[in-house]
Amino acid sequence: MLEYFGIPSLWIGVSLVLALAFVLAFEVINGFHDTANAVATVIYTRAMSPYRAVMLSGVFNFLGVLLGGVGVAYAIVHLLPVELLINVDTGRGLAMIFSLLAAAITWNFGTWYLGIPASSSHTLIGSILGVGMTNAVLNGFSIADGVNWQKALDIVLSLVISPLVGFAVAGLILILLKRWQPFSRMHTTPKMYVPPQARIERKLRKKPPFWNRLVLVITSVTVSFVHGSNDGQKGVGLIMLVLICFVPAHYVLDLNASPYRIERTRDAAAHMLRFYQRNQAQLGQADAPAQSQPGNPLQPHHCATARSDEAIDNLLRNLKGIANYAQLDDTQRVQVRRDLLCLDDMARKVGKLTHIDAQEKADLNALRKELTATTEYAPIWVIIAIAMALGLGTIIGWKRVVLTVGGRIGKEGMTYAQGMAAQVTATLAIGAANLYSLPVSTTHVLSSGVAGTMVANRSGLHSGTVRAIVIAWVLTFPAAMLLSAAIFWLTAQLT
Repeated sequence: MLEYFGIPSLWIGVSLVLALAFVLAFEVINGFHDTANAVATVIYTRAMSPYRAVMLSGVFNFLGVLLGGVGVAYAIVHLLPVELLINVDTGRGLAMIFSLLAAAITWNFGTWYLGIPASSSHTLIGSILGVGMTNAVLNGFSIADGVNWQKALDIVLSLVISPLVGFAVAGLILILLKRWQPFSRMHTTPKMYVPPQARIERKLRKKPPFWNRLVLVITSVTVSFVHGSNDGQKGVGLIMLVLICFVPAHYVLDLNASPYRIERTRDAAAHMLRFYQRNQAQLGQADAPAQSQPGNPLQPHHCATARSDEAIDNLLRNLKGIANYAQLDDTQRVQVRRDLLCLDDMARKVGKLTHIDAQEKADLNALRKELTATTEYAPIWVIIAIAMALGLGTIIGWKRVVLTVGGRIGKEGMTYAQGMAAQVTATLAIGAANLYSLPVSTTHVLSSGVAGTMVANRSGLHSGTVRAIVIAWVLTFPAAMLLSAAIFWLTAQLT
């Protein structure tokens, strides 16, 4: 029975179930934080009732996860060398996964309990980097090989820059709204605005003006969608990280890939061989120095142009006559994935060389997409599970974060115009990040957007709340790294 699912033993099966439960628990707490931000302004401004807003947000989070692709998910997966996860022994792999999840859950739950809009993205990425570096130290090879530092740098920059952009853009939008209609009721807070009909129907006190309400609802929906397609993918990436680590034979490649897709992969490898042959003289700069330590099976190997012919030959040999990856044995599947990732990594390096023709670079990028089509995927059950966990977390824990975002960042309550400006900004910033497959923090983008509108509105900022958010922003990344590294170090001694 277990062998049918690619699980070699009962112990691995139990460990896998526990790891998946940890990931879903992380996503539930992520819902406390990040998904709650997607409905914070629409609830605070009373554009919708809390539970209607949460249910609508859940639907569009689900659609965002379902339709958003897997680019952000694999940005998370590729923070660690996947070959490293494939090669680690069961005990070490178990310790790595549980350490990063335990650290992420601990920090996220603590900041949620205090009502601080901390970033689940910072927490998760810090935890992954912590176990990656610690694993390198424990196994006696360079920290530079324990983490994909180029990917990590891109992600960290997106996490740092996006809140600053949110602050500036949301403030600018509010200024434009005030110049366009300076005396509009959109610049009142829910407590200030009492429509004339309120004397007849008291419940109308809870609703903003119609057009403001419509914009708030629409932008809340768009924030939920882009949040699902960004933050939801982080959970998808975590589950794929777990599956690749524990049952690589079944998840290193998409076993449901069509014969046509496998043929395209084979053709891409052949075209890449011809590309290297055409540009052989220009490719020396892309070679990575060989730093592997002989005899250490946990040492990630380096991909260089010198190995490209070998990787392509291996790939074409393994895929010859193959219409379904299930025809390969377990070892061959792992080898095919390793060769595909090696070629993709090499193509990424070559694409950065300045003396390669622009058209050749465009062709190379197209080949990269073909090569990774069957390695960067997610089963539908993974997507559905993550979407449900995010929705559950929102339903359980939305209130603390909503109160902080709506009423405690500024010295005055949030106006309808401020809510609209913050949500439009969050949609644009997160949507742009999705285009480049970069994870960003919904929490920090929206919170910084609200803060930007408070400054633009000359309302002033509540120093205590802002200080707590900034401290959480600064400390989350290193705290998660240190926490996951400490837990991994301790658990590794016991395995």
